Amino acid sequence: MTRKRVAILISGRGSNMMALIEAAKAADYPAEIAVVLSNVPDATGLARVGEAGIAAEAIDHKPFGQDREAFDRQLDAALEAHRIDIVCLAGFMRVLSPWFVARWNGRLINIHPSLLPAFKGLHTHERAIAAGVKEHGATVHFVVPELDSGPIIEQASVPVLPGDTPDSLAARVLEVEHRIYPRALRRLAESLI
Repeated sequence: MTRKRVAILISGRGSNMMALIEAAKAADYPAEIAVVLSNVPDATGLARVGEAGIAAEAIDHKPFGQDREAFDRQLDAALEAHRIDIVCLAGFMRVLSPWFVARWNGRLINIHPSLLPAFKGLHTHERAIAAGVKEHGATVHFVVPELDSGPIIEQASVPVLPGDTPDSLAARVLEVEHRIYPRALRRLAESLI
């Protein structure tokens, strides 16, 4: 089996990144994590991935100012250098340019902490509690130019419990994220083989 080469893009601690790295250790997993890239040079996830023996690079977005596409082209050059087949966003806190999204169409996925299409964007746990929903969860989806709107690959829910805080709800959702993201990556990698 030829495994698909995967890049994970992070901006922070990289907990979903670690779930993907663990899944990819299985001999029958159809993807290998080839590189982790961060737009934040001191992201804690970069140190964690180094311990796993996987290439890690930072491409600081700040020198690019408001020129998102220039940053994205630098990111794309790094992906090409590592011969990447699939890009996984895992807490990557940047909106990607239409150019980048089109270039990686069908090979660019993201995990979002809500049951899309509900609660697109930020502060999903606070908004779910405020809305009084009974179910919350996580979604893995293809990235399209419109934020958090691409076709859904995997979803899973958790109950919203009486007395939940954004932190307690986030902790339960994160457990679900760590289960569904590796499954979604497996499905995509198998479809591309």
